[in-house]
Amino acid sequence: MEKDLRIKSKAFDGTMRAPNRAMLRAVGVTDEDFKKPMVGVASTWAEVTPCNIHLNDLALVAKKGVRKVDGVPLIFNTITVSDGISMGTQGMRYSLPSRDLIADSIETVVGAENLDGLVAIGACDKNIPGCMMAIANAEVPAIFVYGGTIAPGNLDGKDIDIVSVFEGVGQHNAGKIDDKQMNRIECHACPGAGACGGMYTANTMASAAEAMGLSLPGSSSNPAESQEKLADVEAAGEAIRTLLEKGIYPKDIMTKEAFENAITVVMALGGSTNAILHLLAVAHAAEVDLTIDDFNRLQEKVPHLADLKPSGQFVFQDLHNVGGVQAVMKMLYENDYLHGDCMTVTGKTIKENLEDAPSLKEGQKVIMPLNEPKREDGPLIVLKGNLSPTGAVAKVSGVKVTRHTGPARVFNTEAEATKAVMNNEIKDGDVLIIRYVGPKGAPGMPEMLSISSILVGKGMGETVALLTDGRFSGGTHGLVVGHISPEAQSGGPIALLEEGDSVTIDSSTKEIFVDLSDEELDKRRKAWEAPELYKKGILGKYAHNVKCSSKGAVTDYLNRD
Repeated sequence: MEKDLRIKSKAFDGTMRAPNRAMLRAVGVTDEDFKKPMVGVASTWAEVTPCNIHLNDLALVAKKGVRKVDGVPLIFNTITVSDGISMGTQGMRYSLPSRDLIADSIETVVGAENLDGLVAIGACDKNIPGCMMAIANAEVPAIFVYGGTIAPGNLDGKDIDIVSVFEGVGQHNAGKIDDKQMNRIECHACPGAGACGGMYTANTMASAAEAMGLSLPGSSSNPAESQEKLADVEAAGEAIRTLLEKGIYPKDIMTKEAFENAITVVMALGGSTNAILHLLAVAHAAEVDLTIDDFNRLQEKVPHLADLKPSGQFVFQDLHNVGGVQAVMKMLYENDYLHGDCMTVTGKTIKENLEDAPSLKEGQKVIMPLNEPKREDGPLIVLKGNLSPTGAVAKVSGVKVTRHTGPARVFNTEAEATKAVMNNEIKDGDVLIIRYVGPKGAPGMPEMLSISSILVGKGMGETVALLTDGRFSGGTHGLVVGHISPEAQSGGPIALLEEGDSVTIDSSTKEIFVDLSDEELDKRRKAWEAPELYKKGILGKYAHNVKCSSKGAVTDYLNRD
């Protein structure tokens, strides 16, 4: 690259910058390098999860790509945690806070080191929105690279994955499988590197990033252990040159229309409920006016097309094999579901990127045709009512029950609720409430995949409704409603529920309510006292700063609820 491509052309010029140059000489930067753009390669590599175990190798490949276009790549790392490993334990409270830690740490390095560009590599659930938030806040030309999906496990000729293990626990508890079969499922579910294989949160957010234009076309569905993944990681490093040459910044890509494209693709693919939480947070970082109501607006227009797990039969690698996210986007664009004029990291628009893109393979069964969708509208629904005035989130793909009314069975911890389920104290028709597990209350808004999977495994996935101010994993399916807001810790109506109250969830009318008068709710509210907020360490900081889940559970502003 030419020297005038440096965004911060004075970062290393002059005598005053001699100490800065001296430090970088020690890590291998040369006189000639100081004339080139410094590009950070942010890696979320870690040995704590298969999702990220291979990212160090991918970072080295991205570094090679940056070097090929005459940039100076500098790798740095940030944290990751594994939702699958922490699920059902107190450790799950750290999952959502890690998203903001990841975002803050990447932004910190980019800003402190005066980097000119950024390649961010993520794989597990919170890495991806964390990287996207960092890209928005760092405000340098940047590109996101997804580490890729894991291959499906195989047991007795059938594809299985991590959710198979969680549901196996419920099957084991119900006496449907024995210890030996449970162990066989456990040992075959995760065969190698890559993020959880269904249309769960990581694959959902990777798809959203590509739809938004933050990732290279076709890259989000390339499997973790594939030559295609190595190629697109190197290409991402090279793509930084185009962004620097053309002066394309995140704000040029992360527009309201780009977020609408992301939501559209998520709805069509049947993505995770966490997409609502994370896209709201990314939009906040990008200063885009996206609200929770925008999701219902698009939900009404976009059909659910993908027969992907957890409610369908295929995994994300199957989507890759029939054309990938890019082919789905092409079909959606050709039928007027996407904004084609949105800028992307290629330096071209969505329309230009899709012109020569391959279509879905003939005869494939992963993606339904538009005239025969799995459902005519999207599967992610925002519910409102006197139990959740600011919005709750349900994923109704594969759920036959559209309305459920039953007695509230109220628990203040997931552990207590799980014990009741395992002891067969929860009956068909019940509405199982788990509260004080929201962003402030837990603190950290843990996911409830463990208990939801146990219910499915016991055959109660659609006979018992599970409601919480916490979250659900992208692997969750069944009659579940999460993100109930305001949360119990903030005095939301869910805090006022009592054992036996009649609760109704209606996905067709998008309502969630308790059969109590306003006067009774006011009476209970006057008698209610907020539990003391957690104070220690990162969870204490999080509890005192995090905002409502209906706003994305963001942590970096003070003047909004």
